[in-house]
Amino acid sequence: MDASNSLSLRLRFMITVGLSNVARLHGGRTIFDGVTWAIGESARVGLVGQSGVGKSTLLRVIAGIDKPNAGTVTFARGARVAFLDQEFAGQPDRTALAELLAGREDLATLEERIEQAEGRMADPDVLADAGGFDRLLSEHARLLEEFDRAGGPMLRNRAEGLLRDLGFEEEAWDRPMEQLSGGMRKLVGLARCLLQEPDLLLLDEPDNHLDLARKAKLEAVLGDFGGAVVVISHDRYFLDETVTQIAEMESLHGEPARLRVWEGNYSTYATEKELALLRQQQDYVAQQKEIGRLEEAIARFKLWASIVINERHIKQARNKQRQIDRMDKVDRPVLERRKMSLHFRQSQRAGAKAIELRGVDRTFGDNIVLLGASATIMNGERVGIVGGNGAGKSVLMRLMLGQDEPDGGAVWVGPSVQRGRYAQEHETLDMNQTPIEAIRSARNMYEGEAVSQLGRFLIPYDAVRNPIGSLSGGEKSRVQLCRLMLSGANCLLLDEPTNNLDIASCEVLEHALDEFEGTVVVVSHDRYFLDRLVDRILEVREGELRVFDGGYSYYAEQTAAQREPASAGRR
Repeated sequence: MDASNSLSLRLRFMITVGLSNVARLHGGRTIFDGVTWAIGESARVGLVGQSGVGKSTLLRVIAGIDKPNAGTVTFARGARVAFLDQEFAGQPDRTALAELLAGREDLATLEERIEQAEGRMADPDVLADAGGFDRLLSEHARLLEEFDRAGGPMLRNRAEGLLRDLGFEEEAWDRPMEQLSGGMRKLVGLARCLLQEPDLLLLDEPDNHLDLARKAKLEAVLGDFGGAVVVISHDRYFLDETVTQIAEMESLHGEPARLRVWEGNYSTYATEKELALLRQQQDYVAQQKEIGRLEEAIARFKLWASIVINERHIKQARNKQRQIDRMDKVDRPVLERRKMSLHFRQSQRAGAKAIELRGVDRTFGDNIVLLGASATIMNGERVGIVGGNGAGKSVLMRLMLGQDEPDGGAVWVGPSVQRGRYAQEHETLDMNQTPIEAIRSARNMYEGEAVSQLGRFLIPYDAVRNPIGSLSGGEKSRVQLCRLMLSGANCLLLDEPTNNLDIASCEVLEHALDEFEGTVVVVSHDRYFLDRLVDRILEVREGELRVFDGGYSYYAEQTAAQREPASAGRR
């Protein structure tokens, strides 16, 4: 059903935010138009749609970061909104706990005013003025009361509790944000949002970079949250566990995106959407047949009127045309959407061995990331790297890429191995370049060919000359995949490649990697993706590299079986 119908009426007196005919333009193109939506005070909404359709932009408009070019966004009186950006980084030199506490600027301001009042109390001139001193005492008492009412005395305890609930290790609380993994920074950002005690929580892919254990903790935290949640995610499992409505953004026939709300979780939406499309197809075919019949009648009456002038024939033709004009036209449904076109081709074949870890040690200060790590990756293998956030998966990937050196041991790479890298935070891209410049720097080609290549990766024509930094997360990912495809590498090292990709693009990537004849090493927390692709698992845990000769399901079974005796022993 449409966002402005019975849902809006049912929640009329419980709406946290309402959008009315909202439109947003960017870089000369209309991203979405006519968005009308009512978000209830306890709504749990999954915002879905193709990458680049405008999901992140819509959240930014609701959060007040971007202004709508048309329409209005109205909030309930006193409603507080917290927004988690897709690529939350925080201040690089600020510790995790300090970054979290900085989210309560209101309390920091109150604390500063209390300290200023206490400083003035020691001023001899103030002490000499009895009336002024009494007023200062009253102001100080009022500020203390306001600070207490806002939860100031318990702020640090609340912050620490949120970090624990989200699975953020205490040893990392005092580490600078720049030293944290993408997943750990995301947890700090999420905790910072929750610490603001918002009425509406806007989350742009909060599950990106999170391991499976932390995804479960995130689901539990969102389940306990009392306000409304709107979350963008491409993880079907996560959406099924956390939302009760799906808001779908869809762009038909290249027009600005529209919004439609569906009741139920993602699985329910997928089923209902398929049935709705089939019904729409039936209605469309039936209507087109009726229009065809009426048009034949119009042509027949016009022919008769031209042979024998008869006002009756002319009137009948006009009546038939009015019937067509008055019809509520059924749009032609898009049953098969255009998908990204991706085919990896290696420029040369490699030898039998691609990469070998030979007793590799890597430490950061007192933190042992890898100790005596050994493994051999053969040419043509599909290897998945798993482990908790901060365990060292990205460090292992950097060692394999030659971007980092081991403290002990060696990383051997075959002489004919050409490595290609996909970075989870798009570090392979220059955000100031345009997509055209990025593609032409990967391989010499005319501009027209570069535009054509980008079109195969669903980069809109009107975006190919804009800076990459202005693209959506999904569009950046597809530009990066396009460059990787053009590189001709025979050994692909992929760090969270499904992050920011919509489900259709994930399926295309899975198929392309399945057909690729070279070697694939992938860091991922996407269970479905790993099950589809890999035949061996490397687990990084507490400095140890463990090898499992089987796919992800085999690894999950083995690790679960190993945990059960330990749990039984503790009982």
